[in-house]
Amino acid sequence: MSKAITFSEYGAPEVLRLSEVTAPEPGPGQVRIRVRAASVNPLDMKIRSGLMAGTVPARFPVTPGLDAAGVVDAVGEGADAAVGDEVLGSAVGGAYSEYALLDRPVTKPAALSWEVAASLVTVGRTAFRVLGQLGVQAGQTLLVHGAGGSVGTIAVQLAVARGITVIGTAGEHDIERVTALGATAVRYGDGWAERVRAAAPRGVDFVFDASGAGVLADSVVLTGDSAHVITIADMSAAQHGVRFSAGGDDQDGESLPELVRLAAAGRLTLPILRTYPLAEAARAHTDLEARHHHGKAVLLP
Repeated sequence: MSKAITFSEYGAPEVLRLSEVTAPEPGPGQVRIRVRAASVNPLDMKIRSGLMAGTVPARFPVTPGLDAAGVVDAVGEGADAAVGDEVLGSAVGGAYSEYALLDRPVTKPAALSWEVAASLVTVGRTAFRVLGQLGVQAGQTLLVHGAGGSVGTIAVQLAVARGITVIGTAGEHDIERVTALGATAVRYGDGWAERVRAAAPRGVDFVFDASGAGVLADSVVLTGDSAHVITIADMSAAQHGVRFSAGGDDQDGESLPELVRLAAAGRLTLPILRTYPLAEAARAHTDLEARHHHGKAVLLP
């Protein structure tokens, strides 16, 4: 038996409970890891609350969590890892646990902390994917909404490294950090579109909305083409003719190894602002929903 966070009904963070569960057994191509860190993502909270019940129906009890990093302690047939390897990846059947299954484990370099290793997976893949979907090229200008968030932070760094001019909207507390990443930071809030025009007098070619804060209409006006705007957070996308990117475009698994290499080399940073013991998963959800901190929260089983 092992410990895991589970919930058996939709609701507030209090539905999360520390439970005794049977450790999962790896299937073909899978590995089981002793989890050292599990990332808390906004999607975890949407699933827990029931907001995703129409598209991701729960089969209770649910162990939440998309991303984990840890040490391999069991391998399935054909798995691309060995017992004792330090790896990270997307968890199958939940990551908020002492043990988790990974389908396509990626080796964790020694230079990468457990916290960052677990946190890179979903947000890094998302940023990588959307930049590819937009097709933005060196010399063009990209506007990133929510540049101070986890996905936005990675998108800014990837774009800057590719020679793209980046404008990033952010809250006052994130302006300095977004600027340090190589973007022109613009304060979010009333008048943001005018401030973006002033920061990009030659115009904006593409927009990556990672904020979901009702910015799509003005973003389409800025680019002049709804096909040049993608959101990962605004469910009203279709009303504006904008694409909603929900994943599924990383089947070859190329993005995560590249993200890991960049992070291990110090060329990609992701702030970890808070860690919690596994038993305090409900507190982590509460803090994130109340926006008590901006950045990645990580559980340490």
